[in-house]
Amino acid sequence: MPELEHQDRTVLTDDELSTLDAHWRAANYLAAGQIYLLANPLLREPLTPEHIKPRLLGHWGTSPGLNLVYTHLNRVIKARGLDALCVWGPGHGGPSVLAGSWLDGSYSETYPDVSRDARGMERLFRQFSFPGGVPSHVAPEVPGSIHEGGELGYSLAHAYGAAFDNPDLVVACVIGDGEAETGPLAASWHSDKFLDPVHDGAVLPILHLNGYKIANPTVLSRLPEHELDALLRGYGHEPIHVTGDDPATVHRAMARALDDALDRIALLQRTAREEGIGERAHWPVIVLRTPKGWTGPAEVDGLPVEGTWRAHQVPLAGVRENPEHLRQLETWLRSYRPDELFDADGRPVADVLACVPDGSRRLGATPHANGGLLLRELPLPPLDRFAVPAEKPGTTLHEPTRVLGDLLEQVMKDTAARRDFRVVGPDETASNRLQAVFDASGKAWQAQTLPVDEHLDRHGRVMEILSEHTCQGWLEGYLLTGRHGLFSCYEAFVHIVDSMVNQHIKWLKTSRELPWRAPIASLNYLLTSHVWRQDHNGFSHQDPGFVDHVLNKSPAVVRVYLPPDANTLLSVADHALRSRDYVNVIVAGKQPCFDWLSMDAARAHCARGAGIWDWAGTENGSEPDVVLACAGDVPTQEVLAAAQLLRHQLPQLAVRVVNVVDMTRLMPREEHPHGMTDFEYDGLFTTDKPVIFAYHGYPWLIHRLAYRRAGHPNMHVRGYKESGTTTTPFDMVVRNDLDRYRLVMDVIDRVPGLAVRAAAVRQSMADTRTRHHAWIREHGTDLPEIAEWTWNV
Repeated sequence: MPELEHQDRTVLTDDELSTLDAHWRAANYLAAGQIYLLANPLLREPLTPEHIKPRLLGHWGTSPGLNLVYTHLNRVIKARGLDALCVWGPGHGGPSVLAGSWLDGSYSETYPDVSRDARGMERLFRQFSFPGGVPSHVAPEVPGSIHEGGELGYSLAHAYGAAFDNPDLVVACVIGDGEAETGPLAASWHSDKFLDPVHDGAVLPILHLNGYKIANPTVLSRLPEHELDALLRGYGHEPIHVTGDDPATVHRAMARALDDALDRIALLQRTAREEGIGERAHWPVIVLRTPKGWTGPAEVDGLPVEGTWRAHQVPLAGVRENPEHLRQLETWLRSYRPDELFDADGRPVADVLACVPDGSRRLGATPHANGGLLLRELPLPPLDRFAVPAEKPGTTLHEPTRVLGDLLEQVMKDTAARRDFRVVGPDETASNRLQAVFDASGKAWQAQTLPVDEHLDRHGRVMEILSEHTCQGWLEGYLLTGRHGLFSCYEAFVHIVDSMVNQHIKWLKTSRELPWRAPIASLNYLLTSHVWRQDHNGFSHQDPGFVDHVLNKSPAVVRVYLPPDANTLLSVADHALRSRDYVNVIVAGKQPCFDWLSMDAARAHCARGAGIWDWAGTENGSEPDVVLACAGDVPTQEVLAAAQLLRHQLPQLAVRVVNVVDMTRLMPREEHPHGMTDFEYDGLFTTDKPVIFAYHGYPWLIHRLAYRRAGHPNMHVRGYKESGTTTTPFDMVVRNDLDRYRLVMDVIDRVPGLAVRAAAVRQSMADTRTRHHAWIREHGTDLPEIAEWTWNV
């Protein structure tokens, strides 16, 4: 570990201290003003109830500490010429980041109607937490932000994601002490074991301990300093402490801390890049302890506020109705001496702006927080190089994700120099048959290695950590700063990030409505090791419900694809990796799967999203008697097997086979951009014929998507219904009534006139199911006619 020669060179002059304090006071004034003021922004007249917002919303408690960080980051960015980004973790820190970006001018450049003067200040105050305005947290509307502050726990993972493959970037990350108690944040501390000091930027965590959450003390703030130090050193960090409540003292200490931290970062990077030191770096972390609600009211109604949980939100709540509260508010706001900070036109004076960097180095103007500005097209190779032959449907088998792995390997190779594509997943890259990528890049790893380890690489771009939260956070931060990636996960356990994907979808929905935010690469999920082939792991690994969760979200953002074979998976993946501003969920198997379509046919089918497989049906140009529909690889195989049985057992029956790749095609066009018009839907599924739909997931999703269609009363859906165990592959579909024999029985039950004419056929189907149950219990394998089945027409 390289040693830093300690030089306490940070001695602020009185003038420097004065200008830093002026910026900080201005930010505090603006933060408090946003919470309270509707008018009279510069207090040029005595404060009256009419100047106060009718509903007081927002969070004051964390704001002074965040303002301190913003002020001091400005100083070091300007002094050192840094490219920097800050991720603001404390939940509702919006007033501070809005104040900082307004002061540095980036807010007014983004929103010219909120000018950097008295008129713009009044707009800034009025819009905060106000109808038609901006949220109380750091949201997409805020210049310089990549992190939605409405839900806690993700800031540190986002910061590391932003730093990966950004060697010249310093990412500061303010972690609130309430946020530090969350599971995702706790796991994210281990991200330093994956940060490559040669090719990646640096992350500087700033753990802001102000002591309280909404109503309770925070765990880390109550730890003795030596115990907290031991925890942070155990995570691999070198702590630097800043503690106090005297502004001048804290300013001097914070300036020293940031210079110390940045000197250490520069030394670690220089040593790794120039001398090739292979020992894992121990990066600095700043522990900032300041009072909650610092500089606000010390006491309200005889109760202590500053430094307590009472400062969390609005310290003075009854300002319109309570003259004493109004008096206290005016005293509080005037304590920042706004007449010294803003000129007669309401513009920040020179001292306030002395520490602010220029141009794109400003925190509110960095292009890294508007990643679409930096995004380059992903070099995707021609799919025909990876396509599998499918001259005759259903006679050859491939593992779809293994085929996709070959494509991803080439993408990794083609991005090796530019380093803007990563594959992330929780310890499952090889398990999910994507191990071909290791021929292009190893797995990122900075910790100890042993001779038995495989594919570990200090400079690797495949990311594996057994924390779905951390994987998600890394990839979100990577995408939001202008790069590309793929998240591979077992289907059942992607639910762990349900809440995180909620926030990312909300971010995308909002950012798409902001013309100044450039589109970013889509968040692409590959869900495999799925419900129907978790027969060996059993019930705990069987849950296809992530699709239901995602399809509840904004139609403008979400897409769900269920490719039935290897070539359709290639086509879907190519489309998803090229797309922008979406969350694409792809569900595909890793086990051997029949090849149904050639590459050309797969492209055409995926472009349609849903279509008739005329080679599989028996319509022969006539009107069908029944529609067999399917979505997903295993349901597709069962539908085709059922179609083959019907062809042989009931040759007079006109059967149409429909496969759905894009689940959103089932929705009405007015509800989703990919949705079918009623005319298209009725042409595919008919308005009056029975539809037997074999679906990969929970059957009620299909009903929900199609409930408004004319033929919905004729639709019968088979899917997963929480009947799982450790068993044979085919028994999984039998247990859930998704098997080919059950589907044939459904056809007989629902096509008018067949119940009597085909009673013997139905009975034979039921008998085969009974024989299946006996067979697997005796032999432990599926029936020979199942194991050896192929499409033979």
